[in-house]
Order: sequence, then C-alpha cells, then structure tokens
Amino acid sequence: MYIVVFRNRKRSDISVEAYGADADRMEALALEQPGFLSFKSYAADDGEVIALSEWADEDAARAWRRNAEHAEVQARGRDAYYQDYTLLAGTPSRVHRFSLQATGDRP
Repeated sequence: MYIVVFRNRKRSDISVEAYGADADRMEALALEQPGFLSFKSYAADDGEVIALSEWADEDAARAWRRNAEHAEVQARGRDAYYQDYTLLAGTPSRVHRFSLQATGDRP
C-alpha cells in the first residue's frame, strides 16, 4: 500500500463551480487508474483540506501523477485554486486494523 496525503488551502477568489467540476472529474479518473484503492477528503474548520488517496504501490501512484489530464488539472490548481499545499507520500511503516464484526452473540 502507498499513501498520498494532499494538504491544501484554497484561494478566496476561486470559482467554486470550476473547482468542483475539476475535483469530480479527477475522482472519476482516479477510479479508473490501475492500482487505485481509495480516496477520501476532509475539511477542517480553519479551511484546510486533507485529501487522502491509497494506491496498491508507489508505481501506481506515480503513474497517476503522470496522467496527462491529471497533470493539466494540477497546473490549473497552482494557477487558479490553491493558496498553498503540501503533498506527503510514502509507504506506511505500520498498519493496524480493527473491525467489529457483527455476530449473533452481541446486542
């Protein structure tokens, strides 16, 4: 598993409609990429957004970064949408999971 964390703050003067259309298209395009596992986005009260994507491996994430349509929207993001951003990527050193499974014994 390879994780990409995209922390960002948007400019106050962006076109919300244009940004939303680009974001929706990128999510749909990512779903089609080999090695894509998941995507979630979270917004904090202070305006920061964290987008988290999971990939099968680093090669899959790098292929996504090089996708021509994605690269075009990335450039538009720097030119028109983002005030600042930080991208963190890598393989987790540890993964812990817990899942409460429904059984007939539990209320």
